[in-house]
Amino acid sequence: MKSNRILVRYGELTLKQGNRKEFVRQLKKNVQYALSSFNDIYIQATRDRMYIKFEVLSSEDIENMINRLSGIPGIQSVSPCLKIELEEENTLTSHIQAIAKSIDQPNTTFKVSVKRALKSYTMDTFEMQSHYGGVALNATEHLTVNVKSPDETIYIEVRKDGFFVYQRIIQGAGGLPVGSAGKTLLMLSGGIDSPVAGIEVMRRGVTTEAIHFFSPPFTSEDSKQKVIDLCHELSKITGEYTMYIVYFTNIQKAILKEIPDNISMTITRRMMLRLAEQLSDQIGAKAIVNGENLGQVASQTLDSMYVINDVTSMPILRPLLTMDKDEIIERAKKHNTFDISTRPFEDCCTVFAPKSPKTKPKLEAVQKFEEKLNIEQLIVESFNKTEVVSIKAGTVNVSQLNEQKDESSIDENVGGLKNKKNSFEELF
Repeated sequence: MKSNRILVRYGELTLKQGNRKEFVRQLKKNVQYALSSFNDIYIQATRDRMYIKFEVLSSEDIENMINRLSGIPGIQSVSPCLKIELEEENTLTSHIQAIAKSIDQPNTTFKVSVKRALKSYTMDTFEMQSHYGGVALNATEHLTVNVKSPDETIYIEVRKDGFFVYQRIIQGAGGLPVGSAGKTLLMLSGGIDSPVAGIEVMRRGVTTEAIHFFSPPFTSEDSKQKVIDLCHELSKITGEYTMYIVYFTNIQKAILKEIPDNISMTITRRMMLRLAEQLSDQIGAKAIVNGENLGQVASQTLDSMYVINDVTSMPILRPLLTMDKDEIIERAKKHNTFDISTRPFEDCCTVFAPKSPKTKPKLEAVQKFEEKLNIEQLIVESFNKTEVVSIKAGTVNVSQLNEQKDESSIDENVGGLKNKKNSFEELF
């Protein structure tokens, strides 16, 4: 079907009142990021909908744009359409005839659906459906009308700025525009769950940056590249993404040496949460996001979550908490993260996984064993090596989080982490 627009319908932001303008502005910004690789397009955002305008684009480019738009939070649905001026009714008739001929097959049913926002138009809704339904029938040999359950539907919208004709309504991600609800920090492991959790929470309007725990030489450069590729997928939603790669080797070696095997994962997760909380303070994140799923593994039982959460007062968002694994896998495939997540490269948790982890750890016992660790020193050493991976418009830049600080300034702050927020800000 010939088209010169992609019609974008808003999601929940249509329910917003006083701050609706700000939500629309944020959504337009996200769409501009996502479509930045396409030339000769113009984005027009109105109060009720958005239009991606173009003169000439290949059908492949149009489908690629639809694919990207349908994954952007805040968009309810999209339709490739042809806009026709109100005074060009003959053009509208010709276009309806052309569509009808393109779907004219034996045993095929259709209907014409009219939405008339311009109430002063000369024909009412019923008259238009009857008239243009007749136009389609007269132009074809096989089509028959079925208004309840047609095989094909020709949609006509009548608005003050013209007719909009389309055949397809492609569902979008729904939700709210990313960037309209604050920043969070996503704990990104590289498995199936955490990238899905990141995308799901972004649907509620929040921005995410990611923290990944890396343990060379026990985990490989391939495993690091795997999470960078996952961040590429996350960046397609807004055009840019930031991930912090925290070196976790010394912490895991200390846990392996000092902590009983059956509670090592509990303490590993507590250390990860401490690092995530301190990084959140530094980057201004208001919550931590993870891919935990209740009961999926030993560290995700209620007893384990209670003990692990003890080290932080920050909100922890778990958008996958009650989902079935099959549902998570289905969403991973939908978000194009499944094939990356299932690459056969280990992460730091799988490398050091205990043989028989406790599912009901005791807080007092865990705290007692942690006294064997120099937690403050281990945290400083991990942040000292942290890399920052910045992805913007598909380009990757890697830098050091603390490259502006020399070693002596770090040593001076080792003992000050009891007041963790102030000390951490001094470090970086």
